[in-house]
Amino acid sequence: MGGPLQHVGVVACSAEGAALCYRTLCTEAPDLLGRPYAHPEISLHGHSFARYDEHIVRGDWAGVAELMLDSARKLAAAGAQFLICPDNTIHQALPYVLERSPLPWLHIAEVVAAEAVRRGFRKLGLTGTKWLVASEVYPQKLAARGLAWMRPDEADRLECSRIIMEELVNGRFLPEGVRTFQAVIQRLKDAGCDAVVLGCTEIPLIIFDSNSPLPTLDSTRLLARAAIRRAMG
Repeated sequence: MGGPLQHVGVVACSAEGAALCYRTLCTEAPDLLGRPYAHPEISLHGHSFARYDEHIVRGDWAGVAELMLDSARKLAAAGAQFLICPDNTIHQALPYVLERSPLPWLHIAEVVAAEAVRRGFRKLGLTGTKWLVASEVYPQKLAARGLAWMRPDEADRLECSRIIMEELVNGRFLPEGVRTFQAVIQRLKDAGCDAVVLGCTEIPLIIFDSNSPLPTLDSTRLLARAAIRRAMG
């Protein structure tokens, strides 16, 4: 197993995404470490999702960054050695965070882009909240890897965002929501995409390879796996 594992700090935003990331860290580490029940030390801190939402809806990414930095400082004080954030949308605030952060971060879109290259994909459909899909969080990281991307049209973005913010983050997984995401992904496939980024950490709770028209890039689990590898050194 090598030397001691690094301590992972998780900057949480919504409960469902953070819970899936934490569970993945704990359940997939044993296979990588070759030892039953083994996983890195993990600390998690999360401010009230309501506080994040207040800043997000105003487009106040500097305000989001202050919440993330407060979590980062508390996690550093708890002994964490690097940080991950299982929330794609608030990665828009990361440029405000990095210069002042007490610890290094793994970037969720960089992790997804690396996996897309590894699997040989060329053009990725983007799904997520309306803020994430309209942002440059994924386009910048995908372009750096020579990957093309496509955003859904405005109506699809708004409906997917509504499902995420009204249903998924509240643990409501409805058949209608599944069908909507499947239809959006089918339209991305028809437009030439060869894979889809599940660019909200709750989407993998309803969409996966077995029910998606396109192969999926599960940002939540990919981030957790990358954190395990980072913790292993």
